[in-house]
Amino acid sequence: MTTFDFPEAKGIVVCGDIHGEFDTLVHKCCVLNAMTDTLIVLAGDCGFGFERPDYYESTYKRNSERLSKSNCWVVMMRGNHDNPAYFNTYRLKHSRFMTIPDYTVLTACGHNILCVGGAISVDRTYRIMSRHYNPPHPSDPLFPSIYWMNEPPVFDYTQLKQVTDSLAIDTVVTHTAPSFCEMIEKTGLDSWAAQDHTLLFDVEAERKTMDGLYESLRKFRQPLRTWLYGHFHQSWHSEIDGVMFRMLDIMELCELR
Repeated sequence: MTTFDFPEAKGIVVCGDIHGEFDTLVHKCCVLNAMTDTLIVLAGDCGFGFERPDYYESTYKRNSERLSKSNCWVVMMRGNHDNPAYFNTYRLKHSRFMTIPDYTVLTACGHNILCVGGAISVDRTYRIMSRHYNPPHPSDPLFPSIYWMNEPPVFDYTQLKQVTDSLAIDTVVTHTAPSFCEMIEKTGLDSWAAQDHTLLFDVEAERKTMDGLYESLRKFRQPLRTWLYGHFHQSWHSEIDGVMFRMLDIMELCELR
């Protein structure tokens, strides 16, 4: 079980997809919104994997002083437009700019936040056929590409049980969402599905994975109050069975209270 504690944090903000706009995010949080002492959690589609590793190190170095002066931390989980290797074996481990594996728990401001990434790229066929696509390189798993096969979310009962046996989870941040949350309509998928014959099945399985996560948290009697996610590039929120579900648009910020 992977956990990170942020005892100095006085606030928590969750952000929707940023698609590689790291500088914009830090500027928006630390300059435009003048955030201080804040844990900033990215709900996937950070943009890892499209460039070489030194690009992301340079990004950190460029923003590290601003994050330090503001006493802010940026914690990133994987989306479908991220190379999963950056969130496992080759994680970024800077104290103020880090990537985390699925089923990590972040503890701050009295909250225990469970983070589970992954989703299906509806345009995966187009990406695989693109000249920018590079198949996996066993000798260089961080070689730049625009699509990675192991993108779906994973329901890991063992890890979830370990988490819930040790901690009380009140908040969940995922990249995609349970099937009863927006987006429910599959408008726009038909054109992609015409070229990708398993797409509709895989998208349905993705949402069922999140259903399994939700149902298990209920089964384990977790004090779940908030569930935030990105992926769909729109805003929406609704309270369902006592849990506030909120979908975040691109670069949308939501303060966790």
